[in-house]
Amino acid sequence: MADDRDDEQPNPFKGTPFEQLFSGGGLNFGALGGLGGPGGGMPDLGALFGQIQNLMQPYDGPLNWDAALDLARKTAAQEADPVPTGSESAAVADAVHLADLWLDAATEFPSGVTSTAAWSRAEWLVGTLDVWKVLVGPVAEQSTQGLSGALPPEIAAQAGPLIGFLGKAVGGVLATQVGSGLGQLAGEVLTASDISLPLSAPGKAALVPANVAAFAAGLDVPEADVRLYLALREAAHHRLFSHVPWLREHLIGAVTDYARGVEVNLEGMQRQMEEQLRGVDPTNPESLQQLLEGGMFDVPQSATQKAALERLEIALALVEGWVDEVVEQATADRMPTAAKLQEAVRRRRAAGGPAEQTFAALVGLELRPRRMRDAATLWGSLRTRQGTEARDGVWLHPDLLPTAADLDDPLGFREEATAPAALSEDDFDAELRALLDGDLGAKGDGEEGDGEKDA
Repeated sequence: MADDRDDEQPNPFKGTPFEQLFSGGGLNFGALGGLGGPGGGMPDLGALFGQIQNLMQPYDGPLNWDAALDLARKTAAQEADPVPTGSESAAVADAVHLADLWLDAATEFPSGVTSTAAWSRAEWLVGTLDVWKVLVGPVAEQSTQGLSGALPPEIAAQAGPLIGFLGKAVGGVLATQVGSGLGQLAGEVLTASDISLPLSAPGKAALVPANVAAFAAGLDVPEADVRLYLALREAAHHRLFSHVPWLREHLIGAVTDYARGVEVNLEGMQRQMEEQLRGVDPTNPESLQQLLEGGMFDVPQSATQKAALERLEIALALVEGWVDEVVEQATADRMPTAAKLQEAVRRRRAAGGPAEQTFAALVGLELRPRRMRDAATLWGSLRTRQGTEARDGVWLHPDLLPTAADLDDPLGFREEATAPAALSEDDFDAELRALLDGDLGAKGDGEEGDGEKDA
């Protein structure tokens, strides 16, 4: 009976970035010392707020990143985390160097790698933390400030200390979520760019040998081939992000745009806030739960949020699809196991691995592997029809990128366009003279009318 009652409990964070935190489908608090409720449902709020008190030490920003990193380290350390040996570091460096040589023939973008690294899981956490702060920070800030910022002045005056406490509690919950999520992710990621985002410092190509070995163990492929294939993907990501300067901000901007839309449900809150606030005891978890169940956070995604998430989803699919296409070209005549490894990587994505789960929990985005396959098909079709230069040239400006509609018909993207015919030197000079004459005629006094008559 108790389990049935727990299963029927509503999720007070429905519609927010914390929804998966308190549901059976997201990351489970059971790994954090018994905070999770029966069946992975609602946690025991008494234990939850006890944990939050430990996270509410003074800190700057919307959440305590020191506490989040500490929890991430502890979560990652639940399994052995060996420091890579010198031979493993050398193997990674050699694989990335060879990968860059192969990629030279597959893309117009030159190498973007300036250094290599073999990381332990703990080193991955430290090496990617700065970027996670940028990605998660806007969502955390808007979430923790949303309570007080959305309240009418008269209610805010009555809420006073309670709203401040709830803001700190949300920040503590999010720090726990981030730490747990990143710790689990560290145990699975293969490279620094495993989730299609530039998580490492610019130019640093990194692999996690312990995780690469675990991934290779499930495949009938030599570990050296697995390492080289992952190095190819890592180096390809670095080429793209190094030579498409707007791409990083394009992706992070989509996350920020989503964060700006995080809000509380004022309509539901206003119906019950005045009477509930008078009866709320901040020291009583049941009283706090009743307040949260009043619909404060039960809001759908806004149109702006949906547009930002779609932009982010499509951009990530295009990045991953481009990497798939480029690596496939680089390995076509060199690596017999490449097709098998490509399918293994795709299956890993399609299974909804830790990268997708963590990103969905922290940002609210669930990646669609189908879009990545469509994107790879689109890039390959464009290269076949127009060549490598035309394929890579699409990245010159965000307005040139394929849209969701283009991914629905990947073979039809720029179907009417063909590769430009090569011009002889005389033809080029003639075209140049015609262009210059046209420009000069347009600028000449009184020549506009003559040009119209000739036309």
